[in-house]
Amino acid sequence: VDADYDFVLIDCPPSLSMLTLNGLCAAQGVIVPMQCEYFALEGLADLTNTIKQVHANLNRDLRLIGLLRVMFDPRITLQQQVSEQLKSHYGPKVFDTVIPRNVRLAEAPSYGLPGVVFDPSAKGSKAFVDFANEMVQRGLHG
Repeated sequence: VDADYDFVLIDCPPSLSMLTLNGLCAAQGVIVPMQCEYFALEGLADLTNTIKQVHANLNRDLRLIGLLRVMFDPRITLQQQVSEQLKSHYGPKVFDTVIPRNVRLAEAPSYGLPGVVFDPSAKGSKAFVDFANEMVQRGLHG
């Protein structure tokens, strides 16, 4: 597969289930979509520990590529604070791109479409395109 594709994305559930563990075993890198909320920080600590364990015992190629802040609303002070904590603790692992909370993105799955297809002009869609460009600029492929 490496020769045929620059990126293969495996979208895992937001839990440490068997599906997620299988995804970690198959992956070379992990991008964590991160809501800037208090309990998400606790979940992130658990996930980073799991990534370290999988790396040590099952998949030596696995690494944390970075954290993508999603469903972000800059009007919420707590989200700003959590975002700053992430940047201070994880530094360059936190992507510059932030995916805003966006109604059009939330509606897209009910129509069976990705947000960038459902409404390419929506702020959230544009942010995902920006994120893809940031990944390429950082050289985060194969």
